[in-house]
Amino acid sequence: MSAHVDPRTPIGATTIAVATGIVALIVASFITLDLQIGELFTAESVAKSGEFARGFAPPDVSPAFLRRVAYGAFETLAMSALGTLLAAALGLLLALPASRAGLPWLRRAARLVLNMLRSIPELVWAALLVIAAGLGPFPGTLALALHTSGVLGRLFAETLENLPPAPAQALRINGASSAQIFLYATLPQAAPQFLSYTLYRWENNIRAATVLGVVGAGGLGQLLYFHLSLFHMAQVATVVLAMLLLVLAVDAVSYWSRQVMTR
Repeated sequence: MSAHVDPRTPIGATTIAVATGIVALIVASFITLDLQIGELFTAESVAKSGEFARGFAPPDVSPAFLRRVAYGAFETLAMSALGTLLAAALGLLLALPASRAGLPWLRRAARLVLNMLRSIPELVWAALLVIAAGLGPFPGTLALALHTSGVLGRLFAETLENLPPAPAQALRINGASSAQIFLYATLPQAAPQFLSYTLYRWENNIRAATVLGVVGAGGLGQLLYFHLSLFHMAQVATVVLAMLLLVLAVDAVSYWSRQVMTR
């Protein structure tokens, strides 16, 4: 029998306290930051913004520069794809002990590692790894892999914890080993959700990979930072358009893949 919830039930004191605290925090944030939003709409600001925007037109479409942009786009795509693939593998390895099926002490240790990996943003990982590994796509790929493994590991662990136990129990009763239970009961149930999470994170990593170039981690981001620092606005416009097209293409492929999986 399902429980009936009376719509006239009063809101609890804890809910009111939390909502009040959130509202107070938002108000305090506006007061503390001293945001001068009106300055954006003054005549001087509008004139400067218009002058800045006119510098983007027309974009640089010379063949030599388009080849550089195409190579940067491929580098960004490769960084995001390889970083996501490595993250999925590492995240799965950490998700197994981090789920409830693992030993209590091992579960706490795995959860701690996952928390540490995802608490550090990709840009910070990239800045640290550039110092250790030098400029280029290698530190950017590692930065994406480390941060994303923390995110995917947590999602994978929660997926494993929420799986129906009946298939695994049936195999266990019939004498199957732990590896057989994982391969023939757990993994087939979890694989669609794992793939959906991985594709979603790949979408996010495309965007992140375009930003990592700010610290010299390769790809379109590095090309953008170079020309933006020299105020080459026509080249900047071309790079920004390439970023937009790349993100839209990956979003479309990821959306189509998820639609196919859910049929």
